[in-house]
Order: sequence, then C-alpha cells, then structure tokens
Amino acid sequence: MTHQFAFRCVLPNGIHARPATHLEKACGQFNCTITLVNHRNSNQGNAKSVLSLVGTDTLVDDACTLIFDGPDSEQACLTLETFITKEFPHCDEALSPVATIEDIPLPQSLMRHQPNLVHGKKLAAGLGQGKLVMFADTDLNKFATDIREQEAERFKTAHQQVADQLSAMAATASHHEKDIITAHLAIVNDSSFIDSITSLLSSHSTANAILATVDKLSTQLQQSASAYLRERVLDIRDVATQLLTCAYPEIQCQRECKLTEPSILLASDLTPSQFIGLDKNHLQGLVLTHAGSTSHTVILARAFGIPTLSGIEVSQCSSALNTQAYIDGQLGILATECSETVQRYFQRALTLRQQEQQQQAAFAHQPAITADSHRVEIAANIACSIEAPAAFANGAEGIGLFRTEMLFMDRQSAPGEDEQFEHYCEVLKAADGKPVIIRTMDIGGDKPIDYLNLPEENNPFLGYRAVRIYPKFEQLFRTQLRAILRASVYGSTKIMIPMIQSIEEIRWVKQQLAEVKAELDSCNIANSGQVQLGIMVEVPAVAFIIDQFCQEVDFFSIGSNDMTQYLLAVDRDNGQVSHLYNSLAPAFLRMLGHVVKTAHEHNRWVGLCGELGADAQVLPLLVGAGLDEISMSAPKITATKAALNHLTLEHCQQLFEQACQCPTIEDVTTLLENASATGPKKPLLGIDCVFKHADFANKEEAIQALVGNLAVQGRTDNAYALEDDIWAREAVFSTGLGHGFAIPHTKSENIRHSSISIAQLKTPINWQSDSGDVDFIIMLTLNKEQGDQHMRIFSGLARKLIHQDFRDKLRNCDDEAAMIQLLEQELAL
Repeated sequence: MTHQFAFRCVLPNGIHARPATHLEKACGQFNCTITLVNHRNSNQGNAKSVLSLVGTDTLVDDACTLIFDGPDSEQACLTLETFITKEFPHCDEALSPVATIEDIPLPQSLMRHQPNLVHGKKLAAGLGQGKLVMFADTDLNKFATDIREQEAERFKTAHQQVADQLSAMAATASHHEKDIITAHLAIVNDSSFIDSITSLLSSHSTANAILATVDKLSTQLQQSASAYLRERVLDIRDVATQLLTCAYPEIQCQRECKLTEPSILLASDLTPSQFIGLDKNHLQGLVLTHAGSTSHTVILARAFGIPTLSGIEVSQCSSALNTQAYIDGQLGILATECSETVQRYFQRALTLRQQEQQQQAAFAHQPAITADSHRVEIAANIACSIEAPAAFANGAEGIGLFRTEMLFMDRQSAPGEDEQFEHYCEVLKAADGKPVIIRTMDIGGDKPIDYLNLPEENNPFLGYRAVRIYPKFEQLFRTQLRAILRASVYGSTKIMIPMIQSIEEIRWVKQQLAEVKAELDSCNIANSGQVQLGIMVEVPAVAFIIDQFCQEVDFFSIGSNDMTQYLLAVDRDNGQVSHLYNSLAPAFLRMLGHVVKTAHEHNRWVGLCGELGADAQVLPLLVGAGLDEISMSAPKITATKAALNHLTLEHCQQLFEQACQCPTIEDVTTLLENASATGPKKPLLGIDCVFKHADFANKEEAIQALVGNLAVQGRTDNAYALEDDIWAREAVFSTGLGHGFAIPHTKSENIRHSSISIAQLKTPINWQSDSGDVDFIIMLTLNKEQGDQHMRIFSGLARKLIHQDFRDKLRNCDDEAAMIQLLEQELAL
C-alpha cells in the first residue's frame, strides 16, 4: 500500500549531507521503500540514501513529497510526517556566515612600486610568504582499466580500508576536521553509493565502476542551483580517490604533497583529506582555481589561519612556480616575481603583523585589569578537556564554562564514572590551581541523546532538558557528581547546574550532592571539601528571586544567550524573529545589573559565560555592571585583556548606568559608539610612535611603517584608509619642507587617537619633492573632530623648523623621550 505526504523544505542550506544523514536514519528503520520527490525540478531520490537525497537538489522552500510503498508504509508515513514537522527543521543550521573580507583599495605604498599582482577571490584572510609550488590534480582516469579479477573482493577490501581509515581519523580529529571526515564517512557508507558501484562490478572493473559512479553523482550535483551542493563534488572525488588508491595500490599518484620549506600551494582542486595531510608549519598560503567559500577545504584553511584565494588560473602564475611569492588574503592578491621594493613592502607588512600579534600576546599572561586597577577575571569556555591547555596558554585565568554534555553526545551509551573522572582531571591539572567551573550535563531539548530515549517536544528550548531530566536519570547525574568530586582533589573545582528555575530544584541537587559526597567519604575515596556549587542564571524567573538563591548557592554565571532568548521571548534560530534577539536590550541590561548588585550584597560571585562576553564593544557595559568574571572562547582572551587595559571602572560604571536608562536598543548602540569615540585617549606624543634609528628605504616604506605602527598601537582601526588619507594630501603637494624634514599630515576620521609619529632615519631618502632628500619625518594624524589643533600644530612645527638651532636640537636628542620632551616644550602641547 502506498502512502504519502507533502511538505516544504525549511532548511536554510537545503538537503545536503548533514540533514540528509538524519533523514536517512529516520527512514532506515522501516522496511517499505521511501522516495523523496522534489516538485521544483522533478528529481526523485531514495530517502534511505544520503547521496540520493542530496542528488534531489532540494533547496530551501522547495515543495516535496515523501512517498512510502510497502508493508509498513502507513506507520512510516505517520512517523516521518512527525519527524519532518518537529525534528527535521533542527537538523541543520544556517552556515556560519563567511567573514566578509571588505574591499580595500590597494595601498599606494605597494602600488607605487608597480608590483606584478594576480588578483583572486578572497576566501581566508592573512599574509604569507613562500615558494609558489604546484600541486597537480589527481587524474582519476589513470586508474581506469578493463582488466577484471575478483572485483567484488577487491572493492570490499578497499571499502573496508577506507572506512577504517576515516573512522580512525575522525576519532582523533578536531572540531572542523571531524565534521568533514564524518561527512566523508557517510559518503563511503552510503547505500546508494555502494549499490551503484557493486551493481556495475559484474561487467566493470572496480576502477571503472567507481569512476562511472563518480561521474553520475558529480553530474547530478553540478546541475544543482545551490553553490553549496555543487561544491560537494570535491568531497565525492576525495572519497573516490581514497577508494581507488586502496583498490590499486600499485598505481602511483600524487595523493599527498610534501612541503619542505615555507610554501604557497597552487592547485586546481585540493581535497579536504589532501589539505589535512599538508605540513601546516610550511603552508603559508593557498591559491585554488575553483574553490568556493563553502568548500570543505576552504573551511579547513580558515580554521588553520591559512590565507586563501580562489579564481586564479594556473596559467596566470605558472611562470612564477618555484620562486618566492607573497599572498595577502585581506587584499586578495598574489604577488610574484617581486622587485626589491615590493619585497620590502611585504616584509614590512609581515613585521607589522607580527608586532600586532606580539602586542596582544603580551597581555596573555598578565592579569586582566583595567587602567585604574580594577580586576575582572577573564576565563575560557571549553567543550572538551583537550581544549584546556590551549586556553591557558592563551591567557585564560580559569575555565568559566566546561560544557560536559559533549562527553555524553555522539555515542551509543553514557560515559562511565572513570572516563568522566579522567576528563575532569585533565582540565583541573591543566588549570594548575586556577578555578574550573564544570557545568553538569545540559542535555535533552535541542541536544538529544539517542540512548536516553527522551520524548520529542514541540518546543525543546522550554522543555525537558538539563536539570529537569536529572530526577528521572538520577543515577546518571549521581555518576557525574561522583566523577567531579573525585577529580576535585586535583584543583579548584566548582560545580554549576544548568536551567535552574526554582529553589526546589537546587535543593534537590544539593541533597544529591551531599549524598554522593557521603558515599565517597564512607568508602574513603578522596574528594575535596572545598567544591563550590553555583547555577546558570538563564531563566528570568531566577533573577526575581536571586536573593533567595543567594541563600542556597555560592556563585552565579549568567548564560547571556539563553537569558536574552527567554527574557525577550525570541527564538534566535527562527529567521522570522531572530532580528529581535539582542543582548543590548535595556531590559536585559537592567536585569544584569539587578542580579550582580543583589548577589554582591550577599557576598556572592557573578560571572557571564555567553557569547556576549567576547564582544569588544559591549565589554565596557559588562565591566560597568560589576561582573566578577567574563568567560569566552579562548582565541578572544588576549584581545579582551588588551581592551580591558584601556578602560576605567568609573567610566564603565557611568556608561552602564546610562545604558540602563536608554529606552531602545538603538539608543544603547549609539551610546556605545559615542563612548568609543570619546573614551580614554592616548597622548598625542607617545614613545610608541617614535623611531630614533629608522631604516626606511623610500618614501612609500616610511608612510607604510608609520601608519602601520599606528594600527599596532591601537591608534587607528583602519590603517589602509588612513594611509590613503596621507597619500591624498601628498598628491596635492609634497610635504617635504627642506633641510631634510618632511611633515606628512592628515585630518582624518580614520584615526582613533590623534597622534604625532616621529622617525629619524639612518639614511636619507628621496621624498619625491623639490626640497631634496629627507632624514627626519614628523607625521601628523589628527582626528577630524580636532581640525583646529591640526592646523595649529602643523603651522607651529613648520615655523620652528625654519630655525637651524631647533633642527639641530631635534636631531641631536639622545633618545625618543628627549624628542618628545623637546616637541612638547616648543609646540606647547
């Protein structure tokens, strides 16, 4: 009997491998045949095959029908209709937005040297230098053969080898690598993929059967209207290459590229597994001819910080192969056959980038402190124990959120006590005495666990999750508590309970904790008596009785993501209302202030561990609210510490009070923008902008270096635009004044802190003016709001430089500080 139902695809990226895997799993439990029909393009596919589902080219909002034919079709239809309505929309999420790399005019400090540039599409930012090396495509047709001999056995063996290899790689891979390897594992185990190959083995060799299947699937995907689905062709070729290599080990092909020195790799296509095999210590850049922004190889390149361009044909740079080249992912250029001046430009750019990284790294192991010595702990959010060492190396002052639910997901059964104990110990040992907040499992709801058989829910975010499931799975919860308490002897341990909304819940937790501790004590199992207990503040109801909770727990951590969602009644994953989700809502800020104030009145500690903590613009508000700790992803820690160092508590408190009085989110945003423009200022003359023995080869390098240094020192947010402003003034009239002095200057909206930069050169350079060579540069970059000061300083300096004695005094200053003192005195700054 046949049954069917119609639906519209609501997945933002259509049915690609990840949601197809979920649909295939839901269909696979039934015996009847299940076919998905896409009415937009009339494509049909076996719903029990990931590749077949992907081959239907189903995009968001496509009208589809699932057709069931067989003995259990009625039950299958009922089950799948529920699945499609309630679970399928949550099987995927919008792709992480590709960081927009803004269009930037190429800097004149480079273009005036007439470089040989190849322009490409910007896929991953960054700057690299290395030998341009070619990675030849793997020609799959070299495997083609009509010779047949035990082909079924040959394919079976090769298939098992590849599946084993991918499984082993997935077990040890990091986040992005694991996702991609898992997708490849799904392809190699796909029933349609295997059936297509094995059905041909009676008349084809294994190689020809694989090649025919690849051609068929590639043709399907290349006809897709979705660029995302078209880019999956490379994944099919990647898996096929691995199968062919295992099936025919005697055939030599370039599957791997061994880099022996810093290199920029040029390739038509580079598969994800080939990228994974590259030595990242030598890989300085990627130039891919056809890759798109959602290619798995590009996703990996971004994760590893490898500058990447695409849209460059091999023929455009073949003459530069095996020579030194530079890649700039921000500017979208590959520079080849570089002259000495072009090489100096890129070397200067690399030096500036290194200085900026060192500048931030300098804060890594300094205490997080404001300019007026107010201490705020900056901690890390982690999901796996292996993340802990990197977090502390990056300057984390504690673990503000250890999401233990990751230990319970993507497996067939719950982790045992000893397994959990090892993970918690690993983090506590890495912390070396720093506090570690271990959040008990936040599972259920939007984080389903198959082996718990939790019920489907209409609204999982408001449903059966986190602490709400603990009473039913009491032994599971008590096992986790035992593991945490046992591990607590290895460091400063805090336990945090998610999704608490009532006093009754936390009292039940405290009872369980006391009983588990008593069990351990009665068995003489070591555990610390100093473990603190806290709760996530993410349900608005808690905020209204926070004084009552202060009687029950030791600390609080505000989960800003869920709290914002619940407080504003906005599903942040619902595209229709997600624009309403904003933690700058005055209601959220007032609630934040109330929680912190009340908790402090009861001597309780308050942190924040949502995404809000990593937002540099919002940092003054979080400090002003009085938070004791802000926890974020590890890569954001050094930048946050550096930003914190420029704030004062008094200013932040005033700003927070003003924000709480704003009626709208827009008003709060404007307040923050104005505060950024009028915040604490750097001095006009700073020793960080003075160079006593500068080694600049030409005018272009001098301007590049002085402007670039302003970016390193945090005095401009847009060095490229500021440099453009300087050159615009030079185009009107050269700023060479004679007597060896030049005063390049601009009044610009691209300077955050008005600055005077000074460079006394070791060797005079041609300033390209009638005033002769220059060995002393004084660059004025003043904010547009300070127009009067700009002209006053410029004219005053120009008048002083007319006098020989002033020029001599300036040249003969012993050091940078003396230069600053002289200018401050003479110009009355």
